[in-house]
Amino acid sequence: MSPHITDAAAWQESWDRQQEAYLPDREHRFTALLDAVDAVTDGAPPRLLDLAGGTGTISLRTLARFPGADVTLVDLDPALLAIAEASLASRATVVTADLGRPDWTAALPHREYDAVLTATALHWLPADRLTRLYAEIRGVLRPGGILANADHMPDDALPELTKRLTARAQTRRAARYAAGAVASWSDWWERAGADPSLAPLVERRHAIYPAGHGPEWIPPVSWHLAALTDAGFTEVGTLWRGGADAAVVGLR
Repeated sequence: MSPHITDAAAWQESWDRQQEAYLPDREHRFTALLDAVDAVTDGAPPRLLDLAGGTGTISLRTLARFPGADVTLVDLDPALLAIAEASLASRATVVTADLGRPDWTAALPHREYDAVLTATALHWLPADRLTRLYAEIRGVLRPGGILANADHMPDDALPELTKRLTARAQTRRAARYAAGAVASWSDWWERAGADPSLAPLVERRHAIYPAGHGPEWIPPVSWHLAALTDAGFTEVGTLWRGGADAAVVGLR
């Protein structure tokens, strides 16, 4: 895929800017995730699985912080995977797999990872599938390894404040879109679909997700903590929080 993608660095940067407009504290959550990886590996280069890794955002930051890391990126979106493959340039193993299916682990090059990281991706999965996925992720971690999932996870105890924080964030985001400061999600995909190198991959993406990823399902952080506990993780907790988002972590 990657030899056909022109200006991969530009597409990677445009993806980051589009995502940062949606998640202004995006880099903070990545730093928190990688701090946890550092803690369980004592600074040694980790074997890391970037789950639903998209364009390789987490993979690229992992390799920058841990140059000797052994990184695997898994996703299903052909357009995002092409950008990831071109950006990573053989520094990571890029795997196409469907997290909606229980056999996704068969495509992995390893069976024991130090860490599995994922961000703003798993809210597309329904409750029953995400519950099973947490257990499947535990199965590919080494003893003492961690899963960290940063996503939309409101605090159960702050329902009214969360509503207000979310509304203000939406207003600021809409103003940036209206002023042309950054591309929205739909604008970014429209531009990708107009690029000669990405257009066929965007068409394939539409075939995979004819109605989009599916309805967003955003349970509170307590649901994730309970699901991780039920999946058999020995330590479970909240690693990071920003507004209505949080990162939960499970230690095998």
